[in-house]
Amino acid sequence: MKLSTISLRLSFIGIALISVSIAASAQSISDYRKAHRDLLAKQEKIKNKIQVEEAQRYAKDLYGDKEGDNADIYSEAWNDDRVNPYQNANIPSTKVIDVSRYAMPVKHKVVNSHYGYRKQFGRMHRGVDLKASVGDTVYAAFSGKVRLAKFERNGYGFFVVVRHDNGLETVYGHLSKFLVKPNQFVKAGTPIALSGNTGRSTGPHLHFETRFMGIDINPEKIFDFVNGSIVRDSFTFNKNENNSGSTGRKSASRRRR
Repeated sequence: MKLSTISLRLSFIGIALISVSIAASAQSISDYRKAHRDLLAKQEKIKNKIQVEEAQRYAKDLYGDKEGDNADIYSEAWNDDRVNPYQNANIPSTKVIDVSRYAMPVKHKVVNSHYGYRKQFGRMHRGVDLKASVGDTVYAAFSGKVRLAKFERNGYGFFVVVRHDNGLETVYGHLSKFLVKPNQFVKAGTPIALSGNTGRSTGPHLHFETRFMGIDINPEKIFDFVNGSIVRDSFTFNKNENNSGSTGRKSASRRRR
């Protein structure tokens, strides 16, 4: 038998095998679809059907909760116009928060006033005051979505609250101008406002807060403002501990690890 004849027969055999494979695949897909329809039809007769919540819990256990967290983060207490909208929420005992993708809220590296109780005013200072002149650009500390951009005469003045992908919310107070609107998505480092001297303020600066589900955290446990970096790539929130820590004077000198 000639070599050309053998090659031709092998080609015919190859084409035949491919055709059989395609047919088998089509049959397999058809069988799967029918089986799926039959399964759904049978479930209609079952009293205790699989609920959506059960499916979500199963997916969370199987794939982790990152996707689930992102799905809900911009819905819970979103339309509340208070700085702390989580007053009746079920807050987890601990939470590891990724802060590695960040931006400094202002370019200056000076903390004028630290977090903590102010004896001279008889009240708690729930953020830090960062050096800024009127009109300096204020940047989003992390990526997320603007929840509030409003005015409070006897407190923050013009202020912005951003809810972030990592679960934190940051507050920017005493502003002079908004550069963003509520429900607007922003990336870390996006200009969101201009600093100012509005509200209860003794001079131009940026009042900056970090919060997890409404609970204020000492920003200097996350940010090293002096060195323009972060303390470490993640912050562990613990509801049963004092998240404020010290006044932050020590953490301001710590470099990123």
